[in-house]
Amino acid sequence: MGILNVTPDSFSDGGRYTSVEQAVDHALQMQEDGAAIIDVGGESTRPGAASVSAEEELQRVIPVIEKLNDVLDIPVSIDSSKAEVMRAAVAAGAAMLNDVYALRQDHALSTAAELSVPVCLMHMQGEPRNMQDQPEYIGGVVGEVREFLQQRIMACQAAGIKDENIIIDPGFGFGKTLEQNYQLLRNLSALSDLGCSLMVGLSRKSMFGKLLNLPTDERLPASLAAAVIAMLNGAQLLRVHDVKETRQAVAVFRACYDPVIQSA
Repeated sequence: MGILNVTPDSFSDGGRYTSVEQAVDHALQMQEDGAAIIDVGGESTRPGAASVSAEEELQRVIPVIEKLNDVLDIPVSIDSSKAEVMRAAVAAGAAMLNDVYALRQDHALSTAAELSVPVCLMHMQGEPRNMQDQPEYIGGVVGEVREFLQQRIMACQAAGIKDENIIIDPGFGFGKTLEQNYQLLRNLSALSDLGCSLMVGLSRKSMFGKLLNLPTDERLPASLAAAVIAMLNGAQLLRVHDVKETRQAVAVFRACYDPVIQSA
């Protein structure tokens, strides 16, 4: 999944793709580099980020999604927590919902059920403006994240969302300390028996910047290492900024672990 932030303030690429032309060019490049889906976001969810209105978010994402629907050969996802934005995005051509609040806000659950498209449910403790203040997990981060995702899966099932349309994301960097992020990555396989596809978003995260004392644009090697670890522990979808390089890492991983390739 290639990340396309059409925001002025996202942590890594904020302000780079705010025009429709810039956004479309970048999406086409990610498609050429091997992306299987493009995730369009119009509201930053970096730590400390302020919320934006539905009207502003719609103004940012809908023209981009409409154009991408015309020019891409791969599907588009909408990264939003607002039911109004979800509905308009799907009408404009989006084929998936990616919600950092796991459909807990703004009638998002009933809207997702009505739209009948795949949805990714992410774990987050708190909300973007305060999630990194003092994250705490009394029962341990792995167990609490697993329990939360299990409850959200059940809520989706009760709302009528099909199992095959449910994807889960443990939410690296969303209300987790440095140590908790690595504990979660090491134990990612604990989520594999929840019966849903597993997506991870590790690309350029602060868990690498803090560990290695590196700025955002120098975190690619660490991001690739983490992507491989995630795949070894059951991740099936990688949400990334650097599509070409991640596809190369995936190819090496598959050459070692895909039985079809091994027998060729």
